[in-house]
Amino acid sequence: MDFEKLDVWKRSARLSAEIYKELSELKDWGFKDQITRSGLSIPSNIAEGMSRKTPKDKSHFLTIAKGSCAELRTQIYIGIDIYYIEKNVGQNWLNETREIAAMIEGLRKKLLEG
Repeated sequence: MDFEKLDVWKRSARLSAEIYKELSELKDWGFKDQITRSGLSIPSNIAEGMSRKTPKDKSHFLTIAKGSCAELRTQIYIGIDIYYIEKNVGQNWLNETREIAAMIEGLRKKLLEG
């Protein structure tokens, strides 16, 4: 399955790009580095996983991508609380990470079922 055709990969790549753009002027390099890395990890692990041969290998990388969604969600909550991320922007990102995580889990289960 070509990862570039997957809606979950497209949505997660778009979210990652949005995070980079939104936080481009942020001067807290540590926070900015961490949140952009976790966001970038989601589509990257989907791509790597879907490029693997076995369903077990694919599932492993999808599990990592789902974990990165949780990591990103945590950082978004913190970013909102410390006023680095506007509340409405952050809420949209939180909703998107929830939906992406659910899509990843659905894809993972489908792969393991055969």
